Amino acid sequence: MEYVKRRRLTSFVLLGFLLVIAGLVAGCGQQEVADKTENKQLSGTITVAGSTSVQPFSDVLAEEFIKNHPGVQIDVQGGGSSQGIQATVSGAADIGASSRELKPEEKSQGLVETTIALDGIAIIVHPSNSVSDITVEDLRNIYLGNIKNWKELGGKDSPITVVCREAGSGTRGAFEELIMNKENISNQVVIQPSTGAVKTTVAGDEKAIGFVSMASVDKDVKTLKIDGVEASVANVKNGSYKISRPFLYLTKGEAQGLTQAFIDFVLSDEGQALVQEEGAITVK
Repeated sequence: MEYVKRRRLTSFVLLGFLLVIAGLVAGCGQQEVADKTENKQLSGTITVAGSTSVQPFSDVLAEEFIKNHPGVQIDVQGGGSSQGIQATVSGAADIGASSRELKPEEKSQGLVETTIALDGIAIIVHPSNSVSDITVEDLRNIYLGNIKNWKELGGKDSPITVVCREAGSGTRGAFEELIMNKENISNQVVIQPSTGAVKTTVAGDEKAIGFVSMASVDKDVKTLKIDGVEASVANVKNGSYKISRPFLYLTKGEAQGLTQAFIDFVLSDEGQALVQEEGAITVK
């Protein structure tokens, strides 16, 4: 009799153990199905177009998002902030990327703004340039064409090669707003179509000066302090470095579906960590 009891007890224990295992397996299976369902739901293609300053960040963020959701395709394009804004208004792009604040007439076209990062605009020169600091007023006068030689700023006796972004660039728009005080940039400047092209030009010309996204600065160029303040993440966050701007994602109306899911990812801890790794300043 005792043997039968022990046998029944053993059977109950074994049965309980098997039920626990079955539950775990079923749970894992359900989770796998849920994961597959989630990935299946997040499918389709979206287009992100606009600022070439924002483009490298969009590339990295899109790549990581697609790893998590293989059914998704994200087409990232440049073209400049103004083109990105127009593409969003027209519906040619699901998300417009802008590296400047929107103008009132742009805000009135039903665009919803999401700040995904902050960026400083760095003033760059060739590494051999002896000038290390510049005032906002002197910088403005360089781009107005009033200051034409480095010796006027304490540097060598050589003409200044002034490099600038094209009209419609978000970086140029922010520079004009923050530095030019509503005055027009000289038509004698060297125009380049992207952040990378400005940096390459300045890196190859000892007499050059230009402005680029702070995130794109490397050892090939030297940054100038502005009114004694260094271009750094800390100084942008504390407000002491005045040449800074937002990186914006724009949608026509409130984002929905896949577009909203991607924006949510960009603003998540994982997305913001990628933004920081790529050199921009997080908004969280």
